[in-house]
Amino acid sequence: MSSTNRPSDPESFVREAYAIAERMDLKGWKSLFVDDGIFIDESVQRTYRGPNELDYPLRQYGTAFGDMHRELYDLWTVGNTVIVRLALQGIHTGPLETPFGTIAPTGNRMDAPCMDVFELQDGKIRKFDCFPEGSVILTQLGVISNLAASVSH
Repeated sequence: MSSTNRPSDPESFVREAYAIAERMDLKGWKSLFVDDGIFIDESVQRTYRGPNELDYPLRQYGTAFGDMHRELYDLWTVGNTVIVRLALQGIHTGPLETPFGTIAPTGNRMDAPCMDVFELQDGKIRKFDCFPEGSVILTQLGVISNLAASVSH
């Protein structure tokens, strides 16, 4: 999708960004960012920038959850900022790379709350803060209960 075909209002732009992510259109996703735009995964305090990194979280979650879905609940727009309350959903069927190591597929379902904040500039993403609820994700995948069991022994 060219920038001339992108929705002009912030909420529609963000909804289209999620649609592009759902399609795993990595090139399209990266094209949504300004040249020096950043993607911050706040749950692990990692900042992604540049053409080789901006799609890293999408690739990782797409690999781990082949049916990855983002259920959008609420969107609020304040100027050029869009705040989204959503859930990350999918079945864990592939390896999930994390800064702490790779989590092998569990077959468990993830339905975790998330809050995203998009700061837009000139019709593109300047900064994307993603706040997935990591403790819920790890609990639903069985990682925390397995970790708790191994620590108590």
